[in-house]
Amino acid sequence: MTVLKKPLGLFSKQPMTGFYRDGYCRTGPDDKGNHAVAGLLTNEFLDFSASRGNNLRDIGLTDGCKWCLCTNRWKEAMEAAKSADDPVVPKVFLHATDESALKAIGLEDLKKFAADGEAGSGGGATRNPVSQTPNADGRGPIRETH
Repeated sequence: MTVLKKPLGLFSKQPMTGFYRDGYCRTGPDDKGNHAVAGLLTNEFLDFSASRGNNLRDIGLTDGCKWCLCTNRWKEAMEAAKSADDPVVPKVFLHATDESALKAIGLEDLKKFAADGEAGSGGGATRNPVSQTPNADGRGPIRETH
C-alpha cells in the first residue's frame, strides 16, 4: 500500500529501481535502508547523498532518474533544505511511495515535496498494483552501499 492507502504503483523500470529491482518501492525484512520513497533525483541530492557515504552516481544514476530512496536519507535531505523548493530534496511520487515511509516521515512532509499532480489524488495509484511478496523472482536484491 502507498502512503495514501492505495495499491502501490510501478515507479521505474528505466532504470530498474526498488530494493528488489522490480520497479516498485516496496520493502521487506532484508531492506535495512527502507527504500520506500519514490523520488526524482537531482544533482543536489546526488551530491548530498555522496557526502554521507552513498554515492549513487557509482551505480550509474544521474539527475532526472526515478529511484526508490532510503527513507532516512530523504528525510535528512528534507531537514537540510533551506526552503520548500530546495532541489536537495527529491520530488516524491506518492502513488509509488510505500506506506512504511510513514514510520519516519509525516504524510504532510511527503505531500509538501510531492511531484506535480501527486499530492491530491495519489497519481496513478490504481495502476500496476504490486504483490507484497518480497523477492518473487528468486534472484535476490541488488544492494547499494549506505
